[in-house]
Amino acid sequence: MTASIDTPAGRIPCVSSSLNFQDRLGTAKVRAGIGRNSYMVDPGLYALGQPDTDSPVLISANYKMSFDNLREALPGRNAWILVLDTNGINVWCAAGKGTFGTDELVGRIEECGLRSLVNHRRVIVPQLGAAGISAHEAQRLSGFKITYGPIRAADLPEFMDSDHKARPEMREKTFSTTERLALVPVELVHALKTLFFIFPSLLILGGLAGTDGLRASVALGLLDTAGLMFGILAGCVITPLLLPWLPGRAFAAKGIPPGIACALLFLFLFLPAASEIKLGALATSAWLLIIPAVSAYLAMNFTGCSTFTSLSGVKNEMRIAVPVEIGAVAAGVILLAVSRFLF
Repeated sequence: MTASIDTPAGRIPCVSSSLNFQDRLGTAKVRAGIGRNSYMVDPGLYALGQPDTDSPVLISANYKMSFDNLREALPGRNAWILVLDTNGINVWCAAGKGTFGTDELVGRIEECGLRSLVNHRRVIVPQLGAAGISAHEAQRLSGFKITYGPIRAADLPEFMDSDHKARPEMREKTFSTTERLALVPVELVHALKTLFFIFPSLLILGGLAGTDGLRASVALGLLDTAGLMFGILAGCVITPLLLPWLPGRAFAAKGIPPGIACALLFLFLFLPAASEIKLGALATSAWLLIIPAVSAYLAMNFTGCSTFTSLSGVKNEMRIAVPVEIGAVAAGVILLAVSRFLF
């Protein structure tokens, strides 16, 4: 917040279109999975620049990254930003969950006294919020016309300057390589957190080698950790990178080829080095099961942020894929354990 202004609706906090170091640091932390559930701004009305009674009213979620993307896209502009309470969830997901919805919009317009601030009766809602907001119902209840803006906040200046007309490209949600890779850090962090917690179990499994005590426990535990990291690499990095070119429609299926490739690479790199601890056929078979299964499971995390999945399709995929993935990992763990007893 840079200041505040007195209005007929009360005192309104002002914000700038320039993001400071703290804003960018917060974005970087959230993209790495740090503090995601608490990264939000207070719902309500904000003044961008020096808005007046003719300035546009833009609707946002109270997920701070959504709010920051919106204001950063409008340098030198004057606008009112009405932030809905979406429990810190972005517009697209909140619309699907119902928190970015008609009732919240209508209630927030009334609570903030928007009628006393602007002469016009129009609010601009992000297109990705359309699933949660019924335009005709919101207009009937609030008196404000709902205009669906472009998908990307960066297109808002052109959209507003063109009398609220959007080019076809502004209505198309892409899922480019850059957009897919932007999701990688948070998925990597979540996966590595899980790996950190199961690391002691890997040491115990390594200790089943028995004859060499601590040395075997540590060596085989680190080897198992490396194997799981190859599965994480396949599911969290390679799969989203190559997504359009991988075979199959289901994300779990798309995660299998990178998983197989990473399993073979893991065995190629570590089999010679592991000869001293006798990584045998059972353990080799185990990793050919575990790494593709881990990759397929992690690949499914991208279903919620893609542009071509549906809720029913995701549920069907998980109902089929998850038991298979669990079974493959369980079989692999059993083979690893047996191979350690036969060391």
